[in-house]
Amino acid sequence: MTIEAIIQAVEERRDTWQKISQAIGQRPELGNEEHFAQKTLGESLHQEGFEVTYGVADTPTSFMAVYDSGKPGARIGYMSEYDALPDIGHACGHNLIGTQSAAAAVALKDTVNQAGGAVYVFGTPAEETNGAKVTMANAGLFDHLDAAMMAHPSSDFVKSGTSLAMDAIELRFHGKTAHAAAAPDQGINALDAVIQTFNGINALRQHTPDHARIHGIIPEGGTAANVVPDYAVARFYVRAATRQDVDVLADKLMRVARGAALATGTRLESANYEFSYDQMATNEPLSDLFTSALLQLGIPQHDIVEEKAGSGSIDMGNVSLRCPAIHPYVRISDTPVNGHTHEFREASLSERGFEGMMTGAKALALTGYQLLSDAEAKQKVQKAFQRL
Repeated sequence: MTIEAIIQAVEERRDTWQKISQAIGQRPELGNEEHFAQKTLGESLHQEGFEVTYGVADTPTSFMAVYDSGKPGARIGYMSEYDALPDIGHACGHNLIGTQSAAAAVALKDTVNQAGGAVYVFGTPAEETNGAKVTMANAGLFDHLDAAMMAHPSSDFVKSGTSLAMDAIELRFHGKTAHAAAAPDQGINALDAVIQTFNGINALRQHTPDHARIHGIIPEGGTAANVVPDYAVARFYVRAATRQDVDVLADKLMRVARGAALATGTRLESANYEFSYDQMATNEPLSDLFTSALLQLGIPQHDIVEEKAGSGSIDMGNVSLRCPAIHPYVRISDTPVNGHTHEFREASLSERGFEGMMTGAKALALTGYQLLSDAEAKQKVQKAFQRL
């Protein structure tokens, strides 16, 4: 196989990939409800000779597709996202992400047959909510991979960078109702405990690292001003550069909450209301291979933005601590568009968006090709991962 043959393998199925990306884009499904997208992508891979398993890691709308040569060699994994957002559909471009990863994997079939190894596509539901990559990582599905990759749509080409680790913590305070005017001394105010918690966290901010974030809401705080609230809920995201930093901050948050419960006489319950995300640890040699692939495809060096420290949290971080991984961005619009907007949804469904997806698919495929055919490249990636 040659670089030109890999590019041609993506191009010769152009109509198929456009139909699939449009079909998923025009039929948006929320996280853990992506039955159409799962079936559409899974069946397309099955038709290409992949062995497809549905519902892996106890996640009904997930899948794992593998094309295995049965011979020793690199094992390449592509992450396929396909959930949409409420009301505004595929305003994060997951119709492109899911299709792009399938296209990259299919383009590597002949290389796998010749060089050995295997290529995988993991259907990973609910990235926007309870990211399935977390449960799949916990189940060990990525531990054997030599590389895990995906590319996210954007207004720019951006190198794979970092993201923040995160815990989603819910605090539930239980008190006692009373008439707020006639007998307030008979009540135990759960809302007071929530407010005390917020005040304590605000005082804590002086002693948190610059990269840390604690932000929250009060989804429940009582229903009538003349009734002492006997139940109140606060929800927080705790973010920091590493899992260890998040664990320290989460412990401090819980001590603040327990202090508020003690001060107000309420009873505290706590739980994680979403999965915990680990930090994204980009594998730099793997990232360099992806950047080189973009250059080979004619993307000018000055159009590729250097990696930035991420301020959000992604479930690809959990994958990156299990195997070498990257999460770069590819351009799908020639004008600036922000994610989770109507404009981004339209870009994801546009012809320009599809062309951006095809560029991403070729770059992902070329990156996989280097690992399958070049033992030294694979060794560099593995060595960098072992140093983490």
